[in-house]
Amino acid sequence: MLTAKPSEVLHPPSRTFKTLSIPNPNPSFDAIPFLRFRRRRCAPLATAASDSLAAVANAAQSRVDILSESLPFIQRFRGKTIVVKYGGAAMKSPALQSSVINDLVLLACVGLRPVLVHGGGPEINSWLLRLGVQPQFHNGLRVTDALTMEVVEMVLVGKVNKSLVSLINLAGGTAIGLCGKDGRLLTARPSPDSASLGFVGEVSRVNPAILRPIIADNHIPVIASVAADDEGQGYNVNADTAAGEIAAAVGAEKLILLTDVAGILEDCNDPGSLVKEIHISGVRRMVEEGKVAGGMIPKVNCCVRSLAQGVRTASIIDGRVAHSLLLEILTDEGAGTMITG
Repeated sequence: MLTAKPSEVLHPPSRTFKTLSIPNPNPSFDAIPFLRFRRRRCAPLATAASDSLAAVANAAQSRVDILSESLPFIQRFRGKTIVVKYGGAAMKSPALQSSVINDLVLLACVGLRPVLVHGGGPEINSWLLRLGVQPQFHNGLRVTDALTMEVVEMVLVGKVNKSLVSLINLAGGTAIGLCGKDGRLLTARPSPDSASLGFVGEVSRVNPAILRPIIADNHIPVIASVAADDEGQGYNVNADTAAGEIAAAVGAEKLILLTDVAGILEDCNDPGSLVKEIHISGVRRMVEEGKVAGGMIPKVNCCVRSLAQGVRTASIIDGRVAHSLLLEILTDEGAGTMITG
C-alpha cells in the first residue's frame, strides 16, 4: 500500500489550475488577499457605474422638465391646424428628414393637426442632370419647360410624396398622399412671368373641402405642389406659395416654412442679424428696401399673403437645425423668424 510522506501531507503539491479555497464559509472580507485585490479593482468600476446612473437620471429628468414646460404650448395649439412646408436641406439629409417626420408625428400625437406641403428641388435637379438638362431659375422660381414639367410630376408625385407618406406611417402617424390635381385641391393659372418661367403656375383657387375630413379624422395630408388649370394643363407651383394658400384656405393657426437659411436677416451678409419676430408691415418695408432677395422673395410673399387672409402667424425657420419644428412650436425661443399680422 502506498502511503504519503509526512511532508506531502503538510505541503500538498500545487494545483495546475487556480482555485480559491475558503474553508470558512463566512470569512472576514479583509482576511482574504484575493478578495481585497478584487475589491480595489472594482471600486473604479462601481464609481463609473454610479456616475453613469446619475447621468441617465439627469437625462431623464431633463426630458421630463422639457415635456412639462411644453404643456402651455401644447394646450395653445391643441386642435389647431399647422401647415408645414417641407423641403431644402431638411429633405436632403436622412438624419434631418427623420427628425422632421418624427416631430410631425409627435405633434399629431399631442393633438395638433399638421398638414405637410412639400417640394423636392434637390431630387428634381438630380433627375434633370441625369437627362442632361441644366436646372434654371428666375427670381427664385424654377424655369419649367415641357420636359422639366414631366420630371417635376414624376419626382414630386411619384417618388417624394409616396416616400414621405411611407415614412410618416412607419413613424406611427397616418398619412394620406395628395397633389394639387387631386379633387381639384389646387387650381392653377399661368404665372404673370410665364414668358420667362414656362409652366410655372400661381394658385387661383383652393378646395379645402378635400382636406377638412382628412384633418378632422386626425390624418396627416401630404401634398405635392403640382396643380392644373381649368383645362387640365399641369403647372409647377412653388411649394412655399402652395403652402401659404392652403394655410389660408383651411384657417390654419400657423404656417411654417422649413428653409436652408436661419430666417430673415436684417443684413443678408451677417448671419448674426437674424430677425426673431417682425410685424407684416416691417416685412413689407424690408422687401421695398431690397433687404429680401432671391429665393427668400416667394417665401416672404407667401407669408404675407397667408397672414392677410387670416393665418395667425407665419414662420420661416432653419430646416438644417434638428427638431427645428418642435423648437418653433413648443418653445418661446423659436427656430427662425416669426411674422405676425
